[in-house]
Amino acid sequence: MKSSFQKIIDSKTPVLVDFFADWCGPCKILAPILKQVKDELGDDVKIIKIDVDKNQSLASTYQVRGVPTMLLFKNGKQVWRKSGVLQKNDIVSAIRAQH
Repeated sequence: MKSSFQKIIDSKTPVLVDFFADWCGPCKILAPILKQVKDELGDDVKIIKIDVDKNQSLASTYQVRGVPTMLLFKNGKQVWRKSGVLQKNDIVSAIRAQH
């Protein structure tokens, strides 16, 4: 049986997964940037946030060593990965490259 996470990332629509932590300063900077990305791309992307402190096994599965780390999935496959805070245009470009 597939996990709920696997069901989410199996989407034909690109899925951006933001691994974050409440105590992480850069994560707080990235949050409004991701909102801008969603505002710009609308239904062309799904953005989900994963708290690494509450989902340690998932973070371990994807070898997330630091936060924020963003993973982009398309059809269940990881197609892009970046750690740290990126500008909106860099994230939008990475997502658009999957269309």
